[in-house]
Amino acid sequence: MKSIKDDFLEILSNYQGILHKVNLIYFKNASDREDNFQEIIYQLWKSFPGLKNKSSIGSWIYAVSINTSISKLKKESRIEYRENLPESFDKIDIIEELSLSEVSKMLLGAIYNLNEIDKPIMLLYLEEKSYDEIAQIIGISKSNVGVRINRAKELLKQNLNPLNYGK
Repeated sequence: MKSIKDDFLEILSNYQGILHKVNLIYFKNASDREDNFQEIIYQLWKSFPGLKNKSSIGSWIYAVSINTSISKLKKESRIEYRENLPESFDKIDIIEELSLSEVSKMLLGAIYNLNEIDKPIMLLYLEEKSYDEIAQIIGISKSNVGVRINRAKELLKQNLNPLNYGK
């Protein structure tokens, strides 16, 4: 018979890609991603005994990962003073560590510039989650999901338009 710890580690092993994706859209710096990864695991472990619906584990992991990341960003913004970044700052410097195509790098950079709520919505949309699933994970209405996706798509189109580079 498997223990709770064994169940948790198996789930974590099967779904750790979600944690990495969420980290990637919220944190540019590798050490920030590592710290947040550990915090997400801790939050998942704390809430695991209360998980009632084992059929929606992916949704649960997305929700905990997104909420933990947003909480970390809010906490850091209250604590740290952030100077304006120099013009030469590479918005997608973390991508250099990954083997992504140029288009993927551009898309990730554009998604990184979305607000806290629209980032995970677009991530889930790109993961081909239904509007119902996205609404459940994020905690907003299905119609609000549709509106936010359409607005985010427009922003992404504008940000990815080659005529807008250098502005």
